[in-house]
Amino acid sequence: MKASSYLIPTAKEDPQDAVVASHKLMMRAGLVRKSAAGLYSYLPLGLRILKKIEGIVRSEMDRAGALEFQLPILTPSEIWKESGRWDKMGKEMFRLKDRHDNESCLGPTHEESFCVLVKPMVRSYKDLPINVYQIHTKFRDEIRPRFGVIRSREFTMKDAYSFHLDDESLDKTYQTMRKTYRRIFAGMGLATIPVQADSGNMGGSASEEFMVVSPIGEETLTICPSCQYSGNIEKTPVIQNPKTGKQPFAGSEKLHTPSKKTITEVAEFLKTKEENLLKAVALWADGTYVLVFLEGDRELNENKLKNHLGCNELRPMGPAEMEKLGLVPGFIGPGFSKSEQLKVIIDSLIDWNFAYISGANEVDHHTSGIKLTNFFKEEEVTKIDVSQAKVGDPCPSCGTGLTAEKGIEVGHIFKLGQKYSKAFDITVLNDKGKATTTTMGCYGIGVNRCMATVIEQCNDDKGIYWPVSIAPFTVCLVSIAKNPEDIAKIESIYQALVAAGIEVLWDDRDLGPGFKFKDSELIGFPIRLTLGKGFLEKGEITVLDRKSMVEETVPFTTNEDLVGKLQKQIQTLRETLQNAVEQVGT
Repeated sequence: MKASSYLIPTAKEDPQDAVVASHKLMMRAGLVRKSAAGLYSYLPLGLRILKKIEGIVRSEMDRAGALEFQLPILTPSEIWKESGRWDKMGKEMFRLKDRHDNESCLGPTHEESFCVLVKPMVRSYKDLPINVYQIHTKFRDEIRPRFGVIRSREFTMKDAYSFHLDDESLDKTYQTMRKTYRRIFAGMGLATIPVQADSGNMGGSASEEFMVVSPIGEETLTICPSCQYSGNIEKTPVIQNPKTGKQPFAGSEKLHTPSKKTITEVAEFLKTKEENLLKAVALWADGTYVLVFLEGDRELNENKLKNHLGCNELRPMGPAEMEKLGLVPGFIGPGFSKSEQLKVIIDSLIDWNFAYISGANEVDHHTSGIKLTNFFKEEEVTKIDVSQAKVGDPCPSCGTGLTAEKGIEVGHIFKLGQKYSKAFDITVLNDKGKATTTTMGCYGIGVNRCMATVIEQCNDDKGIYWPVSIAPFTVCLVSIAKNPEDIAKIESIYQALVAAGIEVLWDDRDLGPGFKFKDSELIGFPIRLTLGKGFLEKGEITVLDRKSMVEETVPFTTNEDLVGKLQKQIQTLRETLQNAVEQVGT
């Protein structure tokens, strides 16, 4: 491809609304243009990269035996109501009505659609297992689209769904997909960590996210340095650390704590540790009032609580609601007036025999020496793990202190179980002729997000350096010549590269060499060839490795010799990636 016939709208300055490297560089390198909040148009260079990522995903999914489909983006409300998710999906679902007043939505995911499609096609255990997938557009009405295509409202996803006769078969496919995902991400140059995750609205018995460690990640990973455990902080179980013993606050009395409402304020005022206080969190959950008690140094994990309650919406109680229930904001303690309207939940970390400081249910007052055994019967309240894990907590597998990293989620796999199979009555006849409800798995990859995440990992002060597998072009040929005869020599080299099957962009634009060099480094072609004065006068070609920025001058003899050298260099880059793929695939 000749740059003079291509569109390369690069820019020197970062866009004003971009705050992360991938967003800045995708815009500056001419890969995308913003259409509206969370909506992006892909330009030719960007689309080439996106299609290559799709190609890696498709190749590995096909290799794993999955079958590709393409379903409508617009899905009828009836199937969502049948699964019970029409209301549960909440405001992130784009809903609309047609001219006949029929309700539909722009699919954020396609469990329901694939269930309806596959159901009449599988009748016997001989038809199973089957793994179906698509690479298609999805929509989610994000409340705060940000970070460019990392969190957008329209995006491309690879979503797959497997159907099985039993859990043993599901686990086999789940493990195959786990390996396939590691191969997919390694194939595009991404180092991923599979972490145990919350299943959220998807449901099911187990799930794992594939995370790429990044300081801009919106997820927090808990990692054990001793064993193989890794988890999303939203899912990580919190267990008591047997090696730590708390020193209680001395005395048992009412304490005047004027205007001290937060845990930090009270602890500082009383000169004690936050762990010695009881934290009370008053919430509304789908019409139910909930009061949660935690140790003062802990944060509530809303995902754990929502999963336990099975609720869609969780929000703090308002002042009027708290007044109605006799709760004093900022000063709630176990001695509040009991109400049948209020469900009490006690975090499992709380020691029922420890003397805590808690709110005195009176403005500007707390009480020390509070033991839960004096206020509740253990069998009458709910005791569950609802606190957020933090650095230093014991690993749930081996007990070693956990560390934490920020990460970007690029993929997610689920064991859905029979949630959707039962909703849509997907049954097959087993080998004894008995109707058996199928069990399912679900597997998703954010294609656009992968593109941005690669940039987050592969950038420097000059721009992007693409892994060879997904680069828009493998080679950028920069020519510096004016004479028609010289241009003809360069043309012959360009044609030889094309004939050899090397993806090459020839920057033949009538621009200065500095401009061309900066563009090639910004866009991030893995290899750059410079054919200028050295080539024309001494028969020398400059070869730049974009990732290392190491430049080498090589003698030019024949087109065939140059092609051979480039093919060897490209093959080395590809083998490095393939070795990473094979390593994670095992």
